[in-house]
Amino acid sequence: MNNTQNDKIAQVTNDTMVIGIDIGSEKHWARAFDNRGMELSKKAFGFNNTAEGFVGFEAWYENQRRMAGLKRIMVGLEPTGHYWFNLNQFLAENGVCVVLVAPQHVKHSKELDDNTQRKDDLKDPRVIAKLVTEGRYFLPYRPSGAYADLRDGFNRRCGIVESMTRVKNRLHRWFSINFPEYLHAYGSVTAKTGLMVLKRAPLPKDIIELGVEGIEKIWRDAKIHGAGKKRATTLVALAEQSIGEKTANEAARLELWQLLEDYDHFAHQFEVIEEMLERKVHEIPCADNLLAIPGIGYFTVMGFFAEVGAIDRFDDPKQIQKLAGLAVVENSSGKRKGLPGISRRGRNRLRWVLFQAAMSAVRNNQEFRAIHQYFTTRKDNPLKKMQSLMAVAGKIIRVFYGMVRTGAAYDPERLLRDIRRPEKDAA
Repeated sequence: MNNTQNDKIAQVTNDTMVIGIDIGSEKHWARAFDNRGMELSKKAFGFNNTAEGFVGFEAWYENQRRMAGLKRIMVGLEPTGHYWFNLNQFLAENGVCVVLVAPQHVKHSKELDDNTQRKDDLKDPRVIAKLVTEGRYFLPYRPSGAYADLRDGFNRRCGIVESMTRVKNRLHRWFSINFPEYLHAYGSVTAKTGLMVLKRAPLPKDIIELGVEGIEKIWRDAKIHGAGKKRATTLVALAEQSIGEKTANEAARLELWQLLEDYDHFAHQFEVIEEMLERKVHEIPCADNLLAIPGIGYFTVMGFFAEVGAIDRFDDPKQIQKLAGLAVVENSSGKRKGLPGISRRGRNRLRWVLFQAAMSAVRNNQEFRAIHQYFTTRKDNPLKKMQSLMAVAGKIIRVFYGMVRTGAAYDPERLLRDIRRPEKDAA
Protein backbone atom coordinates (compact mmCIF):
# COMPACT_ATOMS: atom_id res chain seq x y z
CA MET A 1 0.00 0.00 0.00
CA ASN A 2 1.29 3.48 -0.86
CA ASN A 3 1.48 6.09 1.87
CA THR A 4 -0.47 8.98 0.32
CA GLN A 5 -3.79 9.84 1.94
CA ASN A 6 -5.67 9.20 -1.31
CA ASP A 7 -4.23 5.69 -1.48
CA LYS A 8 -5.27 5.08 2.11
CA ILE A 9 -8.80 6.34 1.50
CA ALA A 10 -9.03 4.07 -1.56
CA GLN A 11 -8.45 1.06 0.70
CA VAL A 12 -11.77 1.78 2.46
CA THR A 13 -14.04 0.50 -0.32
CA ASN A 14 -17.82 0.22 -0.45
CA ASP A 15 -17.66 -3.39 0.74
CA THR A 16 -15.46 -2.56 3.77
CA MET A 17 -16.61 -2.55 7.37
CA VAL A 18 -14.51 -0.25 9.55
CA ILE A 19 -14.18 -1.10 13.24
CA GLY A 20 -12.79 1.40 15.71
CA ILE A 21 -11.39 -0.03 18.95
CA ASP A 22 -10.50 1.85 22.11
CA ILE A 23 -7.67 -0.14 23.68
CA GLY A 24 -7.57 -0.67 27.44
CA SER A 25 -5.25 -2.55 29.76
CA GLU A 26 -7.87 -5.24 30.53
CA LYS A 27 -10.92 -4.48 28.35
CA HIS A 28 -11.34 -3.11 24.81
CA TRP A 29 -14.41 -1.42 23.29
CA ALA A 30 -15.37 -1.71 19.62
CA ARG A 31 -17.91 -0.08 17.27
CA ALA A 32 -18.56 -0.96 13.61
CA PHE A 33 -19.22 1.48 10.72
CA ASP A 34 -19.52 1.40 6.94
CA ASN A 35 -17.17 3.30 4.64
CA ARG A 36 -19.28 6.48 4.92
CA GLY A 37 -19.19 6.52 8.71
CA MET A 38 -22.74 5.17 9.27
CA GLU A 39 -22.78 3.02 12.41
CA LEU A 40 -23.68 -0.64 11.89
CA SER A 41 -23.50 -1.82 15.49
CA LYS A 42 -26.39 -0.92 17.77
CA LYS A 43 -24.07 -0.40 20.72
CA ALA A 44 -20.41 -0.64 21.63
CA PHE A 45 -19.06 -4.16 22.13
CA GLY A 46 -16.75 -4.73 25.08
CA PHE A 47 -14.35 -7.68 25.25
CA ASN A 48 -11.54 -8.67 27.54
CA ASN A 49 -7.87 -8.74 26.60
CA THR A 50 -7.82 -12.55 26.77
CA ALA A 51 -8.04 -15.47 24.34
CA GLU A 52 -11.70 -15.95 25.26
CA GLY A 53 -12.37 -12.25 24.74
CA PHE A 54 -10.70 -12.30 21.31
CA VAL A 55 -12.83 -15.26 20.20
CA GLY A 56 -15.96 -13.42 21.33
CA PHE A 57 -14.86 -10.33 19.40
CA GLU A 58 -14.28 -12.43 16.28
CA ALA A 59 -17.83 -13.82 16.50
CA TRP A 60 -19.20 -10.30 16.99
CA TYR A 61 -17.47 -8.69 14.00
CA GLU A 62 -18.28 -11.63 11.69
CA ASN A 63 -21.94 -11.31 12.67
CA GLN A 64 -21.85 -7.56 12.01
CA ARG A 65 -20.22 -8.13 8.63
CA ARG A 66 -22.81 -10.70 7.52
CA MET A 67 -25.73 -8.56 8.66
CA ALA A 68 -24.37 -5.58 6.68
CA GLY A 69 -23.57 -7.70 3.62
CA LEU A 70 -19.95 -6.55 3.50
CA LYS A 71 -16.85 -8.51 2.50
CA ARG A 72 -13.81 -6.80 4.03
CA ILE A 73 -12.95 -5.76 7.57
CA MET A 74 -10.54 -3.00 8.54
CA VAL A 75 -9.80 -2.51 12.22
CA GLY A 76 -8.43 0.80 13.51
CA LEU A 77 -6.58 1.00 16.83
CA GLU A 78 -5.10 3.80 18.87
CA PRO A 79 -1.82 2.25 20.07
CA THR A 80 -1.94 2.51 23.86
CA GLY A 81 1.33 1.34 25.38
CA HIS A 82 1.80 -2.36 24.76
CA TYR A 83 -1.81 -3.41 25.33
CA TRP A 84 -2.61 -3.64 21.63
CA PHE A 85 0.19 -6.09 20.73
CA ASN A 86 -1.71 -9.32 21.42
CA LEU A 87 -4.93 -8.16 19.73
CA ASN A 88 -2.98 -7.04 16.66
CA GLN A 89 -1.32 -10.46 16.45
CA PHE A 90 -4.68 -12.27 16.80
CA LEU A 91 -6.34 -10.19 14.07
CA ALA A 92 -3.36 -10.51 11.72
CA GLU A 93 -3.39 -14.29 12.11
CA ASN A 94 -7.09 -14.24 11.16
CA GLY A 95 -6.47 -12.21 8.01
CA VAL A 96 -7.96 -8.95 9.30
CA CYS A 97 -6.39 -5.70 8.13
CA VAL A 98 -5.23 -3.71 11.17
CA VAL A 99 -4.25 -0.04 10.98
CA LEU A 100 -3.20 2.46 13.64
CA VAL A 101 -4.24 6.07 14.21
CA ALA A 102 -2.00 8.61 15.94
CA PRO A 103 -3.03 9.44 19.52
CA GLN A 104 -2.71 13.18 18.84
CA HIS A 105 -5.15 12.83 15.92
CA VAL A 106 -7.70 11.16 18.20
CA LYS A 107 -7.20 13.85 20.83
CA HIS A 108 -7.68 16.72 18.36
CA SER A 109 -10.68 15.10 16.64
CA LYS A 110 -12.75 14.35 19.75
CA GLU A 111 -14.63 17.63 19.83
CA LEU A 112 -15.82 17.51 16.20
CA ASP A 113 -18.86 15.37 17.05
CA ASP A 114 -20.18 16.97 20.26
CA ASN A 115 -17.97 20.04 20.86
CA THR A 116 -16.87 18.74 24.25
CA GLN A 117 -13.60 17.42 25.64
CA ARG A 118 -15.40 14.35 26.99
CA LYS A 119 -13.41 11.13 26.70
CA ASP A 120 -14.93 7.70 27.27
CA ASP A 121 -14.83 4.14 25.97
CA LEU A 122 -17.85 4.72 23.70
CA LYS A 123 -16.76 7.97 22.07
CA ASP A 124 -13.19 7.02 21.16
CA PRO A 125 -14.07 4.03 18.88
CA ARG A 126 -16.23 6.34 16.74
CA VAL A 127 -13.44 8.92 16.45
CA ILE A 128 -10.90 6.22 15.55
CA ALA A 129 -13.16 4.70 12.88
CA LYS A 130 -13.79 8.14 11.37
CA LEU A 131 -10.07 8.79 11.09
CA VAL A 132 -9.64 5.46 9.31
CA THR A 133 -12.34 6.28 6.73
CA GLU A 134 -10.59 9.62 6.11
CA GLY A 135 -7.30 7.84 5.43
CA ARG A 136 -5.61 9.25 8.52
CA TYR A 137 -3.94 6.05 9.61
CA PHE A 138 -0.70 4.12 9.23
CA LEU A 139 0.15 0.44 9.07
CA PRO A 140 1.56 -1.19 12.21
CA TYR A 141 5.09 -2.46 12.11
CA ARG A 142 6.32 -5.21 14.42
CA PRO A 143 9.92 -6.18 13.61
CA SER A 144 11.00 -9.80 13.40
CA GLY A 145 14.25 -11.73 13.59
CA ALA A 146 17.36 -9.71 14.35
CA TYR A 147 15.39 -6.44 14.09
CA ALA A 148 13.05 -7.59 16.88
CA ASP A 149 15.98 -8.62 19.07
CA LEU A 150 17.65 -5.26 18.44
CA ARG A 151 14.52 -3.27 19.32
CA ASP A 152 13.73 -5.14 22.52
CA GLY A 153 17.40 -5.41 23.49
CA PHE A 154 18.09 -1.72 22.83
CA ASN A 155 15.06 -0.73 24.92
CA ARG A 156 16.40 -2.92 27.71
CA ARG A 157 19.87 -1.41 27.32
CA CYS A 158 18.45 2.10 27.69
CA GLY A 159 16.55 0.99 30.80
CA ILE A 160 19.74 -0.43 32.33
CA VAL A 161 21.64 2.79 31.61
CA GLU A 162 18.89 4.78 33.34
CA SER A 163 19.08 2.45 36.35
CA MET A 164 22.87 2.82 36.51
CA THR A 165 22.49 6.62 36.35
CA ARG A 166 20.07 6.55 39.27
CA VAL A 167 22.51 4.46 41.32
CA LYS A 168 25.37 6.85 40.48
CA ASN A 169 23.25 9.81 41.61
CA ARG A 170 22.50 8.05 44.89
CA LEU A 171 26.22 7.30 45.30
CA HIS A 172 26.96 11.00 44.82
CA ARG A 173 24.48 11.77 47.58
CA TRP A 174 26.05 9.15 49.88
CA PHE A 175 29.54 10.58 49.37
CA SER A 176 28.32 14.15 49.91
CA ILE A 177 27.00 13.13 53.32
CA ASN A 178 29.50 10.54 54.53
CA PHE A 179 32.79 11.12 52.67
CA PRO A 180 32.70 14.33 50.57
CA GLU A 181 36.48 14.34 50.13
CA TYR A 182 36.44 11.04 48.23
CA LEU A 183 35.80 12.77 44.90
CA HIS A 184 39.04 14.72 45.32
CA ALA A 185 40.87 11.42 44.95
CA TYR A 186 38.58 10.02 42.24
CA GLY A 187 36.71 12.08 39.70
CA SER A 188 34.13 9.34 39.31
CA VAL A 189 32.05 7.62 41.98
CA THR A 190 32.45 4.35 40.09
CA ALA A 191 36.25 4.31 39.71
CA LYS A 192 37.29 0.66 39.82
CA THR A 193 40.12 0.88 42.34
CA GLY A 194 38.09 3.15 44.58
CA LEU A 195 35.11 0.77 44.67
CA MET A 196 37.44 -2.10 45.56
CA VAL A 197 38.55 -0.20 48.68
CA LEU A 198 35.04 0.96 49.60
CA LYS A 199 33.70 -2.59 49.58
CA ARG A 200 36.21 -3.40 52.35
CA ALA A 201 36.29 -0.01 54.07
CA PRO A 202 33.15 2.05 53.37
CA LEU A 203 33.60 4.92 55.86
CA PRO A 204 36.56 7.28 56.40
CA LYS A 205 37.24 5.71 59.80
CA ASP A 206 37.40 2.28 58.14
CA ILE A 207 39.89 3.56 55.56
CA ILE A 208 42.07 5.03 58.30
CA GLU A 209 42.00 1.71 60.13
CA LEU A 210 42.86 -0.16 56.91
CA GLY A 211 45.86 2.09 56.28
CA VAL A 212 48.06 2.60 53.23
CA GLU A 213 49.47 -0.94 53.32
CA GLY A 214 46.01 -2.47 53.59
CA ILE A 215 44.78 -0.50 50.58
CA GLU A 216 47.83 -1.47 48.55
CA LYS A 217 47.29 -5.13 49.46
CA ILE A 218 43.73 -5.00 48.10
CA TRP A 219 45.03 -3.74 44.76
CA ARG A 220 47.92 -6.20 44.67
CA ASP A 221 45.60 -9.15 45.36
CA ALA A 222 43.39 -8.02 42.48
CA LYS A 223 46.48 -7.56 40.27
CA ILE A 224 45.65 -3.94 39.60
CA HIS A 225 48.51 -2.00 38.06
CA GLY A 226 48.83 1.77 38.04
CA ALA A 227 47.26 2.32 41.49
CA GLY A 228 50.10 2.53 43.97
CA LYS A 229 51.25 4.00 47.22
CA LYS A 230 50.68 7.62 46.21
CA ARG A 231 46.96 7.09 45.53
CA ALA A 232 46.59 5.04 48.74
CA THR A 233 48.34 7.73 50.78
CA THR A 234 46.07 10.41 49.33
CA LEU A 235 42.98 8.36 50.14
CA VAL A 236 44.03 7.84 53.77
CA ALA A 237 44.92 11.54 54.16
CA LEU A 238 41.51 12.59 52.84
CA ALA A 239 39.82 10.16 55.22
CA GLU A 240 41.69 11.67 58.16
CA GLN A 241 40.51 15.17 57.16
CA SER A 242 36.95 14.13 56.32
CA ILE A 243 34.04 16.24 57.58
CA GLY A 244 31.56 13.47 56.72
CA GLU A 245 28.63 12.50 58.92
CA LYS A 246 29.82 10.38 61.84
CA THR A 247 26.47 9.17 63.18
CA ALA A 248 24.44 6.17 61.93
CA ASN A 249 27.62 4.39 60.84
CA GLU A 250 25.98 0.99 60.55
CA ALA A 251 23.16 2.32 58.37
CA ALA A 252 25.65 4.22 56.20
CA ARG A 253 27.73 1.05 55.65
CA LEU A 254 24.60 -0.90 54.75
CA GLU A 255 23.41 1.78 52.31
CA LEU A 256 26.75 1.89 50.51
CA TRP A 257 26.87 -1.90 50.33
CA GLN A 258 23.40 -1.95 48.76
CA LEU A 259 24.31 0.77 46.25
CA LEU A 260 27.51 -0.99 45.21
CA GLU A 261 25.62 -4.29 44.87
CA ASP A 262 23.04 -2.57 42.66
CA TYR A 263 25.73 -0.97 40.53
CA ASP A 264 27.60 -4.26 40.01
CA HIS A 265 24.31 -5.96 39.14
CA PHE A 266 23.37 -3.42 36.50
CA ALA A 267 26.94 -3.25 35.16
CA HIS A 268 26.89 -7.01 34.61
CA GLN A 269 23.50 -6.80 32.89
CA PHE A 270 24.84 -4.03 30.67
CA GLU A 271 27.81 -6.16 29.57
CA VAL A 272 25.51 -9.08 28.70
CA ILE A 273 22.99 -7.03 26.73
CA GLU A 274 25.76 -5.09 24.96
CA GLU A 275 27.40 -8.32 23.82
CA MET A 276 24.09 -9.60 22.45
CA LEU A 277 23.34 -6.35 20.63
CA GLU A 278 26.77 -6.17 19.00
CA ARG A 279 26.31 -9.74 17.81
CA LYS A 280 22.85 -9.00 16.39
CA VAL A 281 24.09 -5.89 14.57
CA HIS A 282 26.25 -8.08 12.33
CA GLU A 283 23.13 -10.02 11.28
CA ILE A 284 21.66 -6.87 9.68
CA PRO A 285 22.41 -6.59 5.93
CA CYS A 286 25.16 -4.07 5.15
CA ALA A 287 25.62 -3.16 8.85
CA ASP A 288 29.35 -3.84 8.53
CA ASN A 289 29.55 -1.23 5.76
CA LEU A 290 27.94 1.33 8.08
CA LEU A 291 30.33 0.44 10.90
CA ALA A 292 33.22 1.17 8.53
CA ILE A 293 32.18 4.84 8.32
CA PRO A 294 34.58 6.95 10.45
CA GLY A 295 32.73 8.37 13.45
CA ILE A 296 29.93 5.78 13.31
CA GLY A 297 30.03 3.10 16.00
CA TYR A 298 28.01 0.19 17.31
CA PHE A 299 25.74 2.41 19.41
CA THR A 300 24.60 4.41 16.38
CA VAL A 301 24.03 1.40 14.14
CA MET A 302 22.25 -0.71 16.77
CA GLY A 303 20.11 2.25 17.85
CA PHE A 304 19.22 3.16 14.26
CA PHE A 305 18.02 -0.33 13.28
CA ALA A 306 16.35 -0.88 16.66
CA GLU A 307 14.16 2.16 16.04
CA VAL A 308 13.79 2.03 12.24
CA GLY A 309 13.68 -1.72 11.60
CA ALA A 310 14.08 -2.99 8.04
CA ILE A 311 15.11 -0.24 5.62
CA ASP A 312 13.30 -1.79 2.65
CA ARG A 313 9.89 -0.91 4.13
CA PHE A 314 10.58 2.75 3.31
CA ASP A 315 10.28 4.19 -0.19
CA ASP A 316 12.29 7.32 0.56
CA PRO A 317 14.76 8.45 3.27
CA LYS A 318 12.45 11.40 3.98
CA GLN A 319 10.05 8.91 5.56
CA ILE A 320 12.75 7.93 8.08
CA GLN A 321 13.50 11.61 8.66
CA LYS A 322 9.81 12.14 9.43
CA LEU A 323 9.78 9.07 11.69
CA ALA A 324 12.63 10.62 13.69
CA GLY A 325 10.84 13.97 14.01
CA LEU A 326 13.52 15.65 11.89
CA ALA A 327 11.18 16.76 9.10
CA VAL A 328 11.50 20.51 8.50
CA VAL A 329 8.25 22.40 9.21
CA GLU A 330 7.37 26.07 9.01
CA ASN A 331 4.71 28.18 10.73
CA SER A 332 3.55 30.81 8.24
CA SER A 333 0.27 32.60 7.72
CA GLY A 334 -0.56 35.45 5.36
CA LYS A 335 2.25 37.99 5.39
CA ARG A 336 3.91 36.44 8.42
CA LYS A 337 6.64 33.97 7.57
CA GLY A 338 7.76 31.81 10.47
CA LEU A 339 11.19 30.34 10.94
CA PRO A 340 11.55 26.71 9.85
CA GLY A 341 12.39 24.05 12.42
CA ILE A 342 12.15 20.31 12.97
CA SER A 343 8.76 18.80 13.76
CA ARG A 344 9.92 16.79 16.84
CA ARG A 345 7.05 14.41 16.10
CA GLY A 346 8.19 10.84 15.84
CA ARG A 347 10.42 8.44 17.72
CA ASN A 348 12.26 10.48 20.35
CA ARG A 349 14.90 7.84 20.91
CA LEU A 350 15.70 7.65 17.18
CA ARG A 351 16.15 11.42 17.09
CA TRP A 352 18.45 11.21 20.12
CA VAL A 353 20.53 8.43 18.52
CA LEU A 354 20.89 10.43 15.31
CA PHE A 355 21.86 13.58 17.20
CA GLN A 356 24.57 11.66 19.06
CA ALA A 357 25.69 10.21 15.71
CA ALA A 358 25.85 13.69 14.17
CA MET A 359 28.07 15.00 16.97
CA SER A 360 30.35 11.96 16.71
CA ALA A 361 30.55 12.21 12.91
CA VAL A 362 31.38 15.93 12.98
CA ARG A 363 34.06 15.27 15.57
CA ASN A 364 35.65 12.17 13.99
CA ASN A 365 34.77 12.20 10.28
CA GLN A 366 36.44 14.81 8.07
CA GLU A 367 33.71 14.66 5.40
CA PHE A 368 30.88 15.28 7.85
CA ARG A 369 33.03 17.93 9.54
CA ALA A 370 33.36 19.67 6.17
CA ILE A 371 29.59 19.49 5.64
CA HIS A 372 28.98 20.94 9.11
CA GLN A 373 31.45 23.74 8.44
CA TYR A 374 29.80 24.47 5.10
CA PHE A 375 26.31 24.65 6.66
CA THR A 376 27.46 27.09 9.34
CA THR A 377 29.62 29.36 7.14
CA ARG A 378 27.91 29.46 3.75
CA LYS A 379 27.05 32.90 2.41
CA ASP A 380 23.34 32.27 1.84
CA ASN A 381 21.26 31.07 4.78
CA PRO A 382 24.03 29.96 7.16
CA LEU A 383 22.80 27.64 9.89
CA LYS A 384 23.40 27.85 13.61
CA LYS A 385 25.45 25.00 15.08
CA MET A 386 22.43 23.11 16.45
CA GLN A 387 20.54 23.54 13.17
CA SER A 388 23.57 22.24 11.31
CA LEU A 389 23.79 19.18 13.54
CA MET A 390 20.14 18.43 12.76
CA ALA A 391 20.94 18.77 9.06
CA VAL A 392 23.92 16.43 9.48
CA ALA A 393 21.63 13.95 11.25
CA GLY A 394 19.34 14.04 8.20
CA LYS A 395 22.40 13.49 6.01
CA ILE A 396 23.33 10.42 8.05
CA ILE A 397 19.84 9.03 7.42
CA ARG A 398 20.28 9.46 3.66
CA VAL A 399 23.76 7.90 3.73
CA PHE A 400 22.50 4.89 5.73
CA TYR A 401 19.47 4.50 3.46
CA GLY A 402 21.50 4.61 0.26
CA MET A 403 24.21 2.26 1.48
CA VAL A 404 21.76 -0.35 2.78
CA ARG A 405 19.47 -0.24 -0.26
CA THR A 406 22.32 -0.50 -2.76
CA GLY A 407 24.82 -2.48 -0.70
CA ALA A 408 27.49 0.12 -1.52
CA ALA A 409 30.50 0.90 0.63
CA TYR A 410 31.13 4.32 2.14
CA ASP A 411 32.31 6.81 -0.50
CA PRO A 412 33.81 10.01 0.99
CA GLU A 413 34.10 11.75 -2.39
CA ARG A 414 30.45 11.19 -3.21
CA LEU A 415 29.44 12.56 0.18
CA LEU A 416 31.37 15.79 -0.40
CA ARG A 417 29.95 16.19 -3.92
CA ASP A 418 26.57 16.81 -2.35
CA ILE A 419 27.76 20.13 -0.93
CA ARG A 420 26.49 22.93 -3.13
CA ARG A 421 28.96 25.74 -3.50
CA PRO A 422 27.36 28.61 -5.48
CA GLU A 423 30.65 30.50 -5.75
CA LYS A 424 32.33 27.55 -7.48
CA ASP A 425 29.33 26.92 -9.72
CA ALA A 426 29.40 30.58 -10.83
CA ALA A 427 33.09 30.36 -11.63
